[in-house]
Amino acid sequence: MGVGVSVPLAEHEQWMRRALALADRAENEGEVPIGAVLVRDGQLLGEGWNQVISAQDPTAHAEIVAMRDAASVAGNYRLPGSTLYVTLEPCTMCAGAMIHARVELLVFAAREPKAGVVCSTCSLLDEPRYNHRVSWQEGVLAEESSARLQAFFQSRR
Repeated sequence: MGVGVSVPLAEHEQWMRRALALADRAENEGEVPIGAVLVRDGQLLGEGWNQVISAQDPTAHAEIVAMRDAASVAGNYRLPGSTLYVTLEPCTMCAGAMIHARVELLVFAAREPKAGVVCSTCSLLDEPRYNHRVSWQEGVLAEESSARLQAFFQSRR
């Protein structure tokens, strides 16, 4: 979990608030409220929100959409020196894409106890056999993200 980049908490919170706004957009579109932004050198490079239902695409998770957006802007699928902010701990697919894209740092809000692979069900990003390690930090605005997700799922029961 060691974070190699020193970034003030206020900056992490600023970007996570943008991701939370994208999570609200996802919810307004009938999707699970998860949002993500990808930043490099203090600049927004890509953003995304869950679009699985609307795009009829099982890979259209917020993180993947944000990385696709960033890769298009950067002109390269590799995103070294970037930080990905996401409102929920990533799944296996998204974590694998981060490794492949060479994301430097993942910052997520809330843990995902059933499918999160950063620290909840396993520690995929800490696996020594991969040729790239993604540093990670959890808990930035976790309560806000958790509250959104709980309210969303409560309303559907």
